[in-house]
Amino acid sequence: MKFTDVANDRLEETLSGGQNREKNEDKLEDSASNLTDVLQDILEEDAPLEFAGEEQADDGKKHSDDYTKEEADSRRVVIEVKDLYKIYKVGASKVRALNGVDFKVYEGEFCAIVGTSGSGKSTLLNMLAGLEKPTKGEIVIAGHHIEKMNENKLVRFRRKNVGFIFQSFNLIGTMNAMENVALPLSFRGMSKDLRLKKAMKMLKLVGLKEHAFHKPNQMSGGQQQRVGMARALVVNPKIMFADEPTGNLDSRTSKEMMDLMRKVVNEQKKTLVMVTHDDSLAAIADKVIRIVDGRIVKIEDRSTKVMEDNEHETIKL
Repeated sequence: MKFTDVANDRLEETLSGGQNREKNEDKLEDSASNLTDVLQDILEEDAPLEFAGEEQADDGKKHSDDYTKEEADSRRVVIEVKDLYKIYKVGASKVRALNGVDFKVYEGEFCAIVGTSGSGKSTLLNMLAGLEKPTKGEIVIAGHHIEKMNENKLVRFRRKNVGFIFQSFNLIGTMNAMENVALPLSFRGMSKDLRLKKAMKMLKLVGLKEHAFHKPNQMSGGQQQRVGMARALVVNPKIMFADEPTGNLDSRTSKEMMDLMRKVVNEQKKTLVMVTHDDSLAAIADKVIRIVDGRIVKIEDRSTKVMEDNEHETIKL
């Protein structure tokens, strides 16, 4: 996914290409300064997600696969999308990247958005993350209409509530794993000892304690993606967005990564929305949303064993 928001274009450029331009270690300080300016616009603060008009759920809540349909219906809605359209003008033509999309995602749910290239899944993820404005429709996250927010409010909202896992890892080559994970915490004036302690805790969570002092070129693709996940988790977001997180991994490592994501959702009570083209990866999710040509053609809710087709007809699985 290529973020279209200006600040996030800078993030993509800096994280994915900046380190290739900075070959000389004497330029590390300038590179790190540039990265800091960019990441401050997107990485989250360590603050709880506030649900409009509702109290926080207690830590003893059930996981999604434990719900009956009646209990599932009463779960807290974290993301609600209503009649969402995104229309691009290409010359004299109009391309409907999203064409009337409706769905809900519940707190603590692992939701997979599945579609082929060009189906609209990455555009939809951009909309949910507030990186693109819809042509029409509503996006309600934690009770807030993000489609009505200006850029400054969106930046603050993402910083507080959202974590990102990138397909291309986007680690800083001159930093070791622990330093990469701790980087977002440095923007809050947190002491070095404390942020490294928190980073190590996240590396333990993703099974990389022994690789804490390894740099990206000393780790496999799967290990680098685990570092990326730890970096997203270290700021304690309630909602995480992942764009093809296993796209650069082999099949065995992909399965390991998906198992880890499932574990994080369950144990850390995170809400995770992932886009993928791979049905086998989506099989582990609580909810699967299938999108074709900008329209949702099917929603499979594994927690309630109910499927909804594009005519909004409910079918018991």
